[in-house]
Amino acid sequence: MKEKRMTCERARNVCLVETLAKLGHLPSKESEKEAWFPSPFRSETQASFKVSKTLNRWYDHGEGIGGNVIDLVCKLKKATVKEALEFLNDNGNPFSFHRQPFLRPSSKLEIRNVLSVRHPALLEYLSKRRIPTTLAKAYLKQVHFTINSKSYFALGLRNDGGGWELRNKFQKYCCSPKATTHIKKNGSNITLVEGMFDMLSLIVEKPEWSEQSDILVLNSLAFASKVQNKLNGYGSIYLLLDNDAAGDKATRELLNAHPNAIDKRSLYQGYKDLNEKLMGHETK
Repeated sequence: MKEKRMTCERARNVCLVETLAKLGHLPSKESEKEAWFPSPFRSETQASFKVSKTLNRWYDHGEGIGGNVIDLVCKLKKATVKEALEFLNDNGNPFSFHRQPFLRPSSKLEIRNVLSVRHPALLEYLSKRRIPTTLAKAYLKQVHFTINSKSYFALGLRNDGGGWELRNKFQKYCCSPKATTHIKKNGSNITLVEGMFDMLSLIVEKPEWSEQSDILVLNSLAFASKVQNKLNGYGSIYLLLDNDAAGDKATRELLNAHPNAIDKRSLYQGYKDLNEKLMGHETK
C-alpha cells in the first residue's frame, strides 16, 4: 500500500535534531532537553542556534527567528511549504527520520522488559521488510517500554553505549544513550551502514560479505564524522549509506578522510538503501 503524503501536522512531529543531522548539521553541545548548534544559516564560531527537544522547535538567537521543522527546511533549502513536505516525506519512506511523540520535560522512555522477538505484530513487520525471523532474532530483541506511563513495544538493537535503537511499524524511538553499534566478526574490513534494517538486509543479500567484514551501524548519520577510532586498523572501509543528499555528503566526507574507504552503493543503485532494494525484490 502506498504511504500517505506528508501533511503539515505529521511533518511538525519530525525530530528537528535528526533532520539537522540529515542535512549535515551537528550540535556543539547537547542535553536531554535541548541542543545547541552553530547556526546552519551562516558561519559562526559560537553556537547561537537552539533546538528545544521537549517542544521540537528551534530558535536562532543571531537572527531572532524560530519555528518548527517545516520553517527550518523552507529557510535552509529556500523551499516552498509543499517542497519542504516532499523533502520530509522522503519519497514516502516513514522511517527516514526519528519522528518522536511530543515529550514534555518530565517525559522519559523507560525499558520495562527485553525478550526474544515473538510478538505477531513485530513478526509481521519483519516479514514486510523481508527480514527472516531467525536472522532478526540473532541481532534484535523485543523491547517493551513506557513513555509517560503509556506502554509500547518495538524491535530493539542494542548500541555500544548501552542504549537501544527501537523500531516498530509506526515509530522510531531511542533509549539513551545514543551510540553506534559495532558488530565484530574478526574481519579485516569494516562496512558502515546507517540503520538496523540496512545491516540485516546486507546479511540477507550478501551473507558471504557480512561474514568476512565487521559491521558498524551508525544509528544516526550524525555519527559518521565521529567514528575515527572505530575505523582504525581495518584494511578497507566499505560505505553503504543512503542514496540521498545526506548520504552523499557523509560518503564524500568519509572518502576524503579515509584513503581506504570505498563507496559501495552501486550494490543498490536505483534504490534509496539496502532494505528498499530488498523489499523491491519479488520472491523467486
